[in-house]
Amino acid sequence: MDISQRIKEDILNSKLPRGVPLRQVVLSEQYGVSRIPIRDALLSLKVEGWLVPHGKAGVMIPDLNWKEAEDLSLMRAELECLLLDMAFGCILPEDIAKARCLTNRLNEPQLSLIGRGELNWLFHHTLYSPANRPALHRVVEGLNKQAIRYLGFQYGPLGYRQKSQNQHEVLLNFIESGNKTDAIDCLRQHILHAGTLLSNYLKAM
Repeated sequence: MDISQRIKEDILNSKLPRGVPLRQVVLSEQYGVSRIPIRDALLSLKVEGWLVPHGKAGVMIPDLNWKEAEDLSLMRAELECLLLDMAFGCILPEDIAKARCLTNRLNEPQLSLIGRGELNWLFHHTLYSPANRPALHRVVEGLNKQAIRYLGFQYGPLGYRQKSQNQHEVLLNFIESGNKTDAIDCLRQHILHAGTLLSNYLKAM
């Protein structure tokens, strides 16, 4: 696991403080590497939305909030359903088989939260790639990478992991049977239901 991934994992597990500047020299000592890979990791995480600017040149971990969680789910639902619509007629049996393999890997108990988030994106990526719409795909990938920041809630107190897995299988069944309308509706509900649960949970905190 590279430094960027290690920092993400520690953010998800609340091992790094939110709302205060992250110091390169402190992180360098904490992770046992020079300041150069720390600097590069912080720049990458800032681009992905995991960190936000603080002061003139610093960064910090932002608080999680229900409005962002809701916005991410609303944007994902619209754009991912559009991608699935474009991809549907080009999804091959081998794509479905690969997606099922990824779903099975998501059941492995030793996976880290970051690992689960990345596998979950790969599942969706496999179904959207046949659309061959790289610009739209990049935007959707960025939204998914930001959404990983909330997995600690979805797979923790919300207990959504098994329901998400069940919905993945239903989605694949619809695609396999050529039922485009129900597949797109299933994907939309899959994203929006998880987003609503999460935003309501964050509102109540």
